[in-house]
Amino acid sequence: MPSNIFNQTDHTLDAIGLRCPEPVMMVRLHIRKISVGDTILVKCDDPSTTRDIPSFCRFMEHQLLAQQVETKPFLYVIKKN
Repeated sequence: MPSNIFNQTDHTLDAIGLRCPEPVMMVRLHIRKISVGDTILVKCDDPSTTRDIPSFCRFMEHQLLAQQVETKPFLYVIKKN
Protein backbone atom coordinates (compact mmCIF):
# COMPACT_ATOMS: atom_id res chain seq x y z
CA MET A 1 0.00 0.00 0.00
CA PRO A 2 1.29 3.46 -0.84
CA SER A 3 0.65 5.09 2.53
CA ASN A 4 -0.41 4.29 6.09
CA ILE A 5 -3.63 6.26 5.64
CA PHE A 6 -4.90 3.43 3.42
CA ASN A 7 -4.45 0.99 6.31
CA GLN A 8 -6.06 3.12 9.02
CA THR A 9 -9.64 3.74 7.94
CA ASP A 10 -12.77 3.09 9.96
CA HIS A 11 -14.63 1.36 7.11
CA THR A 12 -13.85 -0.36 3.80
CA LEU A 13 -15.91 -0.61 0.63
CA ASP A 14 -14.84 -3.06 -2.06
CA ALA A 15 -16.28 -1.91 -5.39
CA ILE A 16 -13.89 -3.92 -7.57
CA GLY A 17 -15.66 -5.28 -10.62
CA LEU A 18 -18.42 -2.67 -10.52
CA ARG A 19 -18.84 -0.21 -13.37
CA CYS A 20 -20.11 3.35 -13.54
CA PRO A 21 -22.35 4.46 -11.91
CA GLU A 22 -22.32 1.60 -9.37
CA PRO A 23 -19.11 2.49 -7.45
CA VAL A 24 -20.28 6.03 -6.66
CA MET A 25 -23.78 4.81 -5.80
CA MET A 26 -22.26 2.29 -3.37
CA VAL A 27 -20.07 5.01 -1.82
CA ARG A 28 -23.13 7.21 -1.38
CA LEU A 29 -25.08 4.42 0.33
CA HIS A 30 -22.21 3.45 2.63
CA ILE A 31 -21.25 6.99 3.58
CA ARG A 32 -24.84 7.61 4.75
CA LYS A 33 -24.48 4.76 7.27
CA ILE A 34 -21.23 5.90 8.90
CA SER A 35 -20.72 8.60 11.51
CA VAL A 36 -19.54 12.13 10.75
CA GLY A 37 -15.74 12.15 11.02
CA ASP A 38 -15.37 8.46 10.11
CA THR A 39 -13.19 7.47 7.18
CA ILE A 40 -13.88 4.92 4.49
CA LEU A 41 -11.43 3.20 2.16
CA VAL A 42 -12.90 2.62 -1.28
CA LYS A 43 -11.28 0.06 -3.59
CA CYS A 44 -12.31 0.08 -7.26
CA ASP A 45 -11.00 -0.76 -10.70
CA ASP A 46 -13.35 1.29 -12.90
CA PRO A 47 -11.34 4.10 -14.59
CA SER A 48 -14.34 6.46 -14.36
CA THR A 49 -13.93 6.55 -10.56
CA THR A 50 -10.81 8.69 -10.99
CA ARG A 51 -13.19 11.45 -12.06
CA ASP A 52 -16.40 10.43 -10.29
CA ILE A 53 -15.19 9.92 -6.70
CA PRO A 54 -13.41 13.30 -6.39
CA SER A 55 -16.48 14.97 -7.96
CA PHE A 56 -18.78 13.17 -5.53
CA CYS A 57 -16.66 14.36 -2.58
CA ARG A 58 -16.72 17.97 -3.78
CA PHE A 59 -20.46 17.91 -4.48
CA MET A 60 -21.40 16.24 -1.16
CA GLU A 61 -18.74 18.22 0.78
CA HIS A 62 -16.87 15.18 2.08
CA GLN A 63 -13.08 15.25 2.35
CA LEU A 64 -11.02 13.18 -0.08
CA LEU A 65 -8.05 12.55 2.21
CA ALA A 66 -6.01 10.38 -0.17
CA GLN A 67 -6.17 8.68 -3.51
CA GLN A 68 -3.99 6.23 -5.37
CA VAL A 69 -4.92 6.06 -9.06
CA GLU A 70 -1.63 5.08 -10.68
CA THR A 71 -2.27 1.33 -10.44
CA LYS A 72 -5.31 -0.88 -9.95
CA PRO A 73 -7.05 -1.27 -7.67
CA PHE A 74 -7.65 2.45 -7.31
CA LEU A 75 -7.86 3.49 -3.66
CA TYR A 76 -9.66 6.43 -2.12
CA VAL A 77 -9.92 7.52 1.50
CA ILE A 78 -12.95 9.68 2.19
CA LYS A 79 -13.78 11.42 5.46
CA LYS A 80 -17.47 12.03 6.07
CA ASN A 81 -18.33 15.66 6.85
